[in-house]
Amino acid sequence: MSHVRIGTFNANSIRVRLPQILAWLDAEQIDILAVQETKVQDKDFPLPQIKGAGYHAAFAGQKRSAGVATLSKAPPTEVLAGFDDGSDHARLLCTRFDGIYVVNTYVPQGRDIEHEQFAYKLGWFKQLRAWFEAHFTPDDPVVWVGDFNVATEDIDVYDPKGLHEHVDFHPEAQAALEDVRTWGFIDIFRKHHPAEPNQFTYFDYRARNPIERNIGWRIDHIWATPPLAAKSTGAWIDIDARRAERPSDHTFLVAEFEI
Repeated sequence: MSHVRIGTFNANSIRVRLPQILAWLDAEQIDILAVQETKVQDKDFPLPQIKGAGYHAAFAGQKRSAGVATLSKAPPTEVLAGFDDGSDHARLLCTRFDGIYVVNTYVPQGRDIEHEQFAYKLGWFKQLRAWFEAHFTPDDPVVWVGDFNVATEDIDVYDPKGLHEHVDFHPEAQAALEDVRTWGFIDIFRKHHPAEPNQFTYFDYRARNPIERNIGWRIDHIWATPPLAAKSTGAWIDIDARRAERPSDHTFLVAEFEI
């Protein structure tokens, strides 16, 4: 049995945040880190620097937006990008490590509830559930991580009443995500912190002193199927990383397992 640390982080540009990411990986001894919003084409991905730090990388990107990457101490034995029809390769990345599947997603944000992108977001969750059904069963060791762009409970946002109609807290978005969860996932952070408020992974750049004022959201998640969730021993959010120089608007979320 080994201790495994799996993290997720929306970098909002992996090239800008790379020094922070590499220093953090070294300090925290993370085994697998899923990164979203890499915002880089594959040909420009900073693979040499990542390899130089002792990590492998699977990645799928595009110019200026989206992009996903999974950094790991051990090389993945299988890599799959995008849905089965080839779409959204820069939003969905599945990697396998010794029988554990890590599904790294950057869910569409949705823009506005009246915008076509919101309907696309709802449909994206439906497509994702179908993808899980086609590739796995809830008895398989699957961990689903990333920026889901949905806060699931009132305690996951700083102002539940005021944010009720926001695309990342709208009841329709929550229901769409819940439909994927009921396929067979457990929220690992809430398993270990079932009722703690002000546990946020995202703090808007536009807010004044958002960390000190707890103006945040929990929209980054690590969920696992029951067999893997049973082996989870803890989960935590690194708030200090959000205070770093030139930080992302998100911070690191980590789950630990004895596998």
